[in-house]
Amino acid sequence: MKPLHFSYRAGLAFLGAATLITPAVAFDENEKQEIGEIVREYLLANPELLGEVQEVLEERAAAEEELARVAIIQSAQDQLLRDPADPVLGNPDGDVTVVEFFDYNCGFCRRAMADMQTIIESDANVRFVLKEFPILGPESIAAHQVALAFNKLMPEKYGEFHIQLMEFEGRADEGSAIEVALGLGIDEARLRETMADPTLSNSVQSTYELAEGLGIGGTPSYVIGDSLVPGALGVDELRARIAEVRAAN
Repeated sequence: MKPLHFSYRAGLAFLGAATLITPAVAFDENEKQEIGEIVREYLLANPELLGEVQEVLEERAAAEEELARVAIIQSAQDQLLRDPADPVLGNPDGDVTVVEFFDYNCGFCRRAMADMQTIIESDANVRFVLKEFPILGPESIAAHQVALAFNKLMPEKYGEFHIQLMEFEGRADEGSAIEVALGLGIDEARLRETMADPTLSNSVQSTYELAEGLGIGGTPSYVIGDSLVPGALGVDELRARIAEVRAAN
């Protein structure tokens, strides 16, 4: 075989092509070493290429993560959209469902609540599923346990409960959540009995597992159509996302 006398660029191009095709003749150890040196010297002379390679790798990884996320969303439709433990606001038969993962002690969630209210008031065909997702400590867990129990007993008043607890001064906890619930006319003994129902804790655990699979690490986070959209989007962005799903359908 003839000696290898490549320019750096030619050597790099050759190596890239070699990863795409199977050579007719395998290189011996000396030839492999020479090609390696050519590539090494080229990269040392042009280190900016490493940044380009890293960027391509990151883009590819992000695309693969998004494909995996879409697959999870599509396979978990019942859990996302039709879990009987989840409160539903807006039109229960709406043509577009917005799933929100939230925590009662999340300041961004409290601000985002106004966006949800605006959309519900202006779009009669949107359905909001609220995923109780307490991630901000034991007080949040206790408040969400009360919320799930309240929704199980008085789903018709959950919307009022949700708004009042979101607007409650200070941190939401078991005491403040029960205070709001009692103000809406619930029987305290029945509420406390329902709070002890293990299926409620199971529901929260199921939400944790779903969120982990989707890569949700904060609140609020939305699932709209096949997309996960983290953060408080604002009413205009929410409307745009809803319109995209509606148009696709």
